[in-house]
Amino acid sequence: MMYANSRGITSAQDSVHRNLDRLLQRHLASGFERPIGAATRDAYEAVMADWDGRAPLLLDAGCGVGWSTLALGRAHPQHFVIGVDQSEDRISRGKPDAQTNNVRFVRADLVDFWRLLRDAKIRLDRHYLLYPNPWPKIGHLSRRWHGHAVFPVIPQLGGLIELRTNWQIYADEFAWAMARVTGKESAPALYEALDPLTPFERKYRDSGQSLWRYQLDLRDEGGAR
Repeated sequence: MMYANSRGITSAQDSVHRNLDRLLQRHLASGFERPIGAATRDAYEAVMADWDGRAPLLLDAGCGVGWSTLALGRAHPQHFVIGVDQSEDRISRGKPDAQTNNVRFVRADLVDFWRLLRDAKIRLDRHYLLYPNPWPKIGHLSRRWHGHAVFPVIPQLGGLIELRTNWQIYADEFAWAMARVTGKESAPALYEALDPLTPFERKYRDSGQSLWRYQLDLRDEGGAR
């Protein structure tokens, strides 16, 4: 298979990072007050002007080339589906000619986009984080989403949160951090990608790698405590 040549993730880390609790507590205590960039604010306002305020919102966070966003739009035709990525090249590449009417692509800083949703008290119905950069080196914990200062904002947006990754430790850490913030436990599980949502998912599957999926339903909750 053309995709069956991807190596699995290697790391000196063999379990949940010992500093994750300390880092998360620091983020919860201090918040994240970096000024929001004008470009992302403009992009946010433009895409939200297209939303009728009634359709349930689905966010494909870090959508890459957008295959997943289009697939999610087709699978959830009643939703307003937003794919966000910081790369103009990625979100404009590899799209079919026909796009569904309920899908929008946004070039934006995801960290700022999340915070703008939070500040507007927007609640998502579904929230996907598909194969984020794992940053597998031990010293890169703060670059993983659950180690980033923006992490407490993610559960505040509510919704059915779904993370997929080919590194079990990333899934375990994300699940641990979400449980710490929300008080709700949900364990990652092995996932068989019969119909891959992203090029990465197809490549990892065809290379025989294990895929992990984490889900937490916050649609009836207030998000973070």
